[in-house]
Amino acid sequence: MKSIFKTAIALFTITLFTANVNAQNSNPDLSYTLEVDASADKVWEQIRKMDNIDKISSYVAKLSWKGNKGVGGERKCVAPDGKGYYVEKIQQFDDTQRYYQWEVVEGVPAKNVKNSFKVVDLGYNKSMIIFRSNFEFMENPNMTEEQFKAFFKGASTEIVTNYAKLAME
Repeated sequence: MKSIFKTAIALFTITLFTANVNAQNSNPDLSYTLEVDASADKVWEQIRKMDNIDKISSYVAKLSWKGNKGVGGERKCVAPDGKGYYVEKIQQFDDTQRYYQWEVVEGVPAKNVKNSFKVVDLGYNKSMIIFRSNFEFMENPNMTEEQFKAFFKGASTEIVTNYAKLAME
């Protein structure tokens, strides 16, 4: 019975979340969802830090901030080779809803890149991380669209998985 109830709550919550972000993410180009054996508060505690991506992503060696950590703040993520980087600007941040959205404004072969995290409380000390991304790929000589999507999917999956692991420690 608990399993059916938990599944119903999860589906209801995801439906509400999807309805709320449909205007900005009507059909995400990439999404990844992971159920976590940790409370939503513990998961959100890790995700809301926003300054530990260099600890959870093998694609980021160094991170620097400009402005506040939250809406309007920018983070610059530098690749392990020290040459590549990208800049992200935080667009929305809501502790109550356990949600934040950021836009990649520089450094990737895509434009209008908008990503978001949402943590859903499933009850019974379980939660769900929902990552969504929309972007428009830009032709370039270094990477095909398929390569970009594969890279981005791998990177986002790694980040979500590592946030979950940190929350379960």
